[in-house]
Amino acid sequence: MATTNKRDYYEVLGVDKNASQDDIKKAYRKKAKECHPDLHPNDKEAEVRFRELNEANEVLSDPDKRARYDQFGFNDPMNGGGGFDTSGFGGFGDMGGFSSIFDQLFGGAGMGSSRRANAPQQGNDLRYDLRITFEEAVFGCEKSFDFYRSELCDDCHGSGAKPGTSPTTCPTCKGAGQVRVQGGFMTTIRTCQTCGGTGKVIKDRCPKCGGTGRVKRKRTATVKVPAGIDNGQTIVMNGQGEPGLNGGPNGDLYIVITVKPHKLFRRDGTNLYLDMPISFPTAALGGEIDIPTLKGAVKYTVPEGTQNGTEFRLRGKGVPQVRSSFTGDLIVRVRVEVPTRLTDKQKELLRQFDESSTGKEYKDRKTFLDKMKGLFN
Repeated sequence: MATTNKRDYYEVLGVDKNASQDDIKKAYRKKAKECHPDLHPNDKEAEVRFRELNEANEVLSDPDKRARYDQFGFNDPMNGGGGFDTSGFGGFGDMGGFSSIFDQLFGGAGMGSSRRANAPQQGNDLRYDLRITFEEAVFGCEKSFDFYRSELCDDCHGSGAKPGTSPTTCPTCKGAGQVRVQGGFMTTIRTCQTCGGTGKVIKDRCPKCGGTGRVKRKRTATVKVPAGIDNGQTIVMNGQGEPGLNGGPNGDLYIVITVKPHKLFRRDGTNLYLDMPISFPTAALGGEIDIPTLKGAVKYTVPEGTQNGTEFRLRGKGVPQVRSSFTGDLIVRVRVEVPTRLTDKQKELLRQFDESSTGKEYKDRKTFLDKMKGLFN
């Protein structure tokens, strides 16, 4: 029996075993957009996750394959107990497979697309990397930025043909955008190479767009960044991507957030962490200190005998949860600082203090000495 280290397909898509086909489709589209290579360039981990999602979707979206998977798991007897054949995706080096996936997710016209040449197609999605400060991420902000997108050419209105002329029906595919190729006993359908799948050919190209029907334009967008957003999270601006074809809807604009590090605070979810140096006398005797927060300093009384590494929690002084009334905490870790550059008088006072010590003042030290005695007795 074959063994595998693959994750369960239902786990990969984040659905239960009773999920409907519609649930599986929605889960796949959502997760695949999150880790699509176009949104994570040069991210090998995202590529691996994307392949994994595609494989899980191919099996679970096919009723027959799903039934066999539910019964046999990865040891499908129809493939010699060696798992499911998911080679149809081809990988990222195979543009046929990649275009098919891209077509499903982002509305592009993939090489293997079977839709009609003049059917409405959604425009391409775009990505913009927005860098904001730590405080802007915590409290939220409104940011304006410029980006470029391909839009329909004003001169030819997207046809690609010289003004006053029109594209003509492709003589090879007769406007279908695809051709049938007979090879032995198998017939395959391929994108027409004459028209590139559009079903139209252009004799006189528009001089402004070069026959593409599109030109690059600079646009300005304003986005409201919600309070509590974290590094790497994405905001989607629906309809702000590139225009669709043949009356199809615009794509979306994905804004990927990068948060600048803070000089004092470190963030983990909705909690903030702060290393706070205090003096030896304050740690030993206790006292009031000023603790910085993102909304200003607050007073805090350090208990007598505070040890190095002790943590204090200030409730509600952390980061708000996105679109929620909940706010995390500020966790302060005390770092007792040993003084340097002491004067002779200070050194003498410390010697007197040490000489007057009975050892009972140091709990950990006394315990350690007791343990040492046990080792040598």
